[in-house]
Amino acid sequence: MGTESYTYLGRNFSQLSINDASSSSAFSDCNSDRSGEFATASSQTRRFLITCATENSDDLIRQLVADLHSASLDDQKQAAMEIRLLAKNKPENRLKIAKAGAIKPLISLISSPDLQLQEYGVTAILNLSLCDENKEAIASSGAIKPLVRALSTGTATAKENAACALLRLSQVEENKAAIGRSGAIPALVSLLESGGFRAKKDASTALYSLCTVKENKLRAVKAGIMKVLVELMADFESNMVDKSAYVVSVLVTVPEARVALVEEGGVPVLVEIVEVGTQRQKEIAVVIMLQVCEDSVTYRSMVSREGAIPPLVALSQSGTNRAKQKAEKLIELLRQPRSSNGGGRASEVAV
Repeated sequence: MGTESYTYLGRNFSQLSINDASSSSAFSDCNSDRSGEFATASSQTRRFLITCATENSDDLIRQLVADLHSASLDDQKQAAMEIRLLAKNKPENRLKIAKAGAIKPLISLISSPDLQLQEYGVTAILNLSLCDENKEAIASSGAIKPLVRALSTGTATAKENAACALLRLSQVEENKAAIGRSGAIPALVSLLESGGFRAKKDASTALYSLCTVKENKLRAVKAGIMKVLVELMADFESNMVDKSAYVVSVLVTVPEARVALVEEGGVPVLVEIVEVGTQRQKEIAVVIMLQVCEDSVTYRSMVSREGAIPPLVALSQSGTNRAKQKAEKLIELLRQPRSSNGGGRASEVAV
């Protein structure tokens, strides 16, 4: 197709061929922002941004970082929007933008009372966090607490992208406890309970990562996560059975979570999953039940009374290799005399 030249910030750019279908498609979980291009952006602005993503953008990045400090709200929004898309469209730009000093002013935007500016700041930080070299700098620059606040106060998009950004930061092991101490767990549980489907997926993924740390497991239980997870596991139309069960499997390594799971009615839900779930759902359900039952005669009796043994026998014959192994162990445990303490602990849950 033909080209069209125009000037921005003293530089000349040419229009590139753009595949509109690709820009509007959904992005994979937490790999970059999924809210698409900005509805208010002109086609020329979009062309400009794609062009800059493919050319040497150092001068542009320096100018945009300077604009983040502008006294003009509109200038800040425009700069944050363009940084966001530059970081989204070309991975090489993520480190360049960070090295140009964008992280701290973007974090300041996350605390803005202007919800659109907050959303742009959150999402720019998310896109920068996709670069491993940036994660430590983002966390050490004070991003965690503003991101947690955005989980509660932001737009729907800001909440989703804040959850994704916290997930990315939690991939640095030392950040997990800090994120938990900053109040992220109750906010993520709330998002898991009341958010839309995308928000639920993002929240569950972040919780799965954060709850590998014991103190965060306890925070999640205290925040009422088990009620939410049991409800999602019980709803086969939610498309959240797998993700919810994986989060449960991480949590039940602590006794407080096992108690909460039983109290919230998790046992009959797990038995139903073993009966009618997919192969993957059956596997994770039997892993959870084995963990719950191994140290409690009371819980074993409860599982038996729910009619678990027939579907477990079927699973031991026709499930995945791992499901067969876990089902056989659980059947053996359930058939032990009720006075038995069940022997040693089962192996740590791995998913």
